[in-house]
Amino acid sequence: MSQIDGLPPLREVINTHGLVAKKSLGQNFLLDLNLTAKIARQAGDLTGCDVLEVGPGPGGLTRGLLVEGARKVLAVEKDSRAMAPLAEISDAYPGRLEVVNADALELDPLEHLTPPIRIVANLPYNVGTELLVRWLTPPSWPPAWSSLTLMFQKEVAERIVAQPGSKKYGRLAVLAQWRTTPRIVMELPPEAFTPPPKIHSSVVHLDALPAPRFEADARKLQAVVAKAFGQRRKMLRASLKGMHPEIEDVLTSVGIKPTSRAEEIDVEAFCALSRALG
Repeated sequence: MSQIDGLPPLREVINTHGLVAKKSLGQNFLLDLNLTAKIARQAGDLTGCDVLEVGPGPGGLTRGLLVEGARKVLAVEKDSRAMAPLAEISDAYPGRLEVVNADALELDPLEHLTPPIRIVANLPYNVGTELLVRWLTPPSWPPAWSSLTLMFQKEVAERIVAQPGSKKYGRLAVLAQWRTTPRIVMELPPEAFTPPPKIHSSVVHLDALPAPRFEADARKLQAVVAKAFGQRRKMLRASLKGMHPEIEDVLTSVGIKPTSRAEEIDVEAFCALSRALG
């Protein structure tokens, strides 16, 4: 599938431009255009949508998004070495690809995009979780984006979809399932990447709900789950002690046993607790 758009195969691209993956940037390049196109399709119908892509590297997923009909792709890349290959893709798709050499944590993409917006990315490992939490916790809802289709380490993906009672259930599961419907849609082995990481990867698709499942303030809910899961072996009355002088009474008032542990509490109960502590 190296000829999906008349551009060179990705292995040739990285060799031409000397794009050796940098561990410091959390880079692992996905060079199989069959896979990048399949990931792009997991985002749904891109026709008429602007797409934010973070960490495009040599542009494999970027090309898949454009082939699948994205109205515009905003590719945010911190590594200046990738600017030349991404410029070649931009030339092949006039007016449809905007490349910004910037740190995604410091850029406001809404200055460059027009709704409807989808976010699709093979996220750099070192910033993936932080970006996800930011996208899930804007002050108002619904967000500017309609869906997230993101590649993570398999362990992180499993934490996003985990259910109460599971060892993998935690902060990411509560925040994701509060405002979205997340599901794992693809799994990729280490050998799909260059260089191969030591772990498997998974693609998670999250559809934004029109309204959160339960009422809560995003900032307060974040604070509660961070405290609760920060000491997950402790009972909630101990891990949340600093949030209220009468924490046992607060827990009881929302139907939570003070002796419960964080992984036993569902999203609805965490939202109720955040309101009670507000």
